Amino acid sequence: MIYAQTNALLTEQVMTGLRSEAEALTALARDGGTRTIDRAIAERSEPRGVQLYFLADGRGVRLAGNLANVPTEVGADPRGGVFRYVAPPRVDSQPGVDAGTRLAVAIPVPVGPDRRLVVGRDVEDQRAFADKVRRIFLVGFGGLAVAGLAGGFMVSRLVVRRIEDINSAARSIMAGDLARRITTSGNGDEIDGLAQNLNRMLDRIEQLMGGLREVSDNIAHDLKTPLNRLRNRAEAALRENGGAGGYRQGLERVIEEADELIKTFNALLLIARLEAGAVEENMEVFDLGALVRDVAELYEPVTEEAGLSLRIDATGGPQIKANRQLIGQAVANLIDNAIKYGVRSGGVIGVQVATGPDGLDISVSDQGPGIAPEDRERAVKRFVRLERSRTKPGTGLGLSLVAAVARLHGGTMRLDDNGPGLKVVVSLPKRLYSE
Repeated sequence: MIYAQTNALLTEQVMTGLRSEAEALTALARDGGTRTIDRAIAERSEPRGVQLYFLADGRGVRLAGNLANVPTEVGADPRGGVFRYVAPPRVDSQPGVDAGTRLAVAIPVPVGPDRRLVVGRDVEDQRAFADKVRRIFLVGFGGLAVAGLAGGFMVSRLVVRRIEDINSAARSIMAGDLARRITTSGNGDEIDGLAQNLNRMLDRIEQLMGGLREVSDNIAHDLKTPLNRLRNRAEAALRENGGAGGYRQGLERVIEEADELIKTFNALLLIARLEAGAVEENMEVFDLGALVRDVAELYEPVTEEAGLSLRIDATGGPQIKANRQLIGQAVANLIDNAIKYGVRSGGVIGVQVATGPDGLDISVSDQGPGIAPEDRERAVKRFVRLERSRTKPGTGLGLSLVAAVARLHGGTMRLDDNGPGLKVVVSLPKRLYSE
């Protein structure tokens, strides 16, 4: 297109010049007659240049000009035409060597009934220039096309290779290698972003699978023991010959064991729902301090019976939008754990709501044996009980449930040293504040 536009522009410039000269010669013939036009054409034809002239009489016999002849169709068509002519030798050329045929554009000029005049212009140089422009664009665009194809091929090969890396990692993971990860190039492009997101997803899957294996390892002891106890109590009730009263007591003990099992399975189901985010829609606005205070006050009789004192600092808490039931259950689990493992006879259990650097902190502390720093990460996992003897009641799901509640609300749970004892802090983000 650029070549065609360039050629059309140059041609239009030539035709404009020819039409201007034709108008001038027509006026000259009209004012001065045939002798004047004959003399003018003879004078203009003397210099060797790009202007071309052919003057003939009414019969077509050449009278003047630097063209030997002109095609009949060019002289007969008012619009003129394009033709080739034999150029005369240049002054500085060798004898016997002509300049060859050249391209010209010409139009007829009306100068009277007994004269035929054709005015033209040599456009060989223009044609050569246009051809040169065309070759330049052909070479340039050809080079760009080749470079583009080569670049596209290289990019496609690179993309295919990186996609194959992802497929290879996926095949290894499907074969059981959960530790396999997708390599990244480090250039931060979209494929790197995809690989990083997939790796984070795989990290989460590996973490969940590890938790599942750990649950499987512990479930034999933590659920098999109460099931065996349930069966033994049922058998004992059948063996006893205590009449209706004995059977009734045996059934009551069986029901108590069954209730504990139901609580364990309900806790597992709730943790699974929390980790899947299936309870997020039950959000409501409430006073966090009032909720924590109400839950803590419910445990005051149990605390006193255990020989402990309860210190509550949760007045004037802010309004937040969260799941009230889950927050209350998390606080209850923490207080229940503190009562189980707190020091008897004068020990203090602290319950506090305070503003932290990132939001709100709910903390429950005791003065018990605490948890060693190396065991704190493991203590949050399901069915993990650090008490080897397993004499205290519980399933090892309390801290797991609290951590799941915190994650559901975009918060965190951490275990700190209370010196002595343990301090569990649940941090909720500022975005939960109600406007």
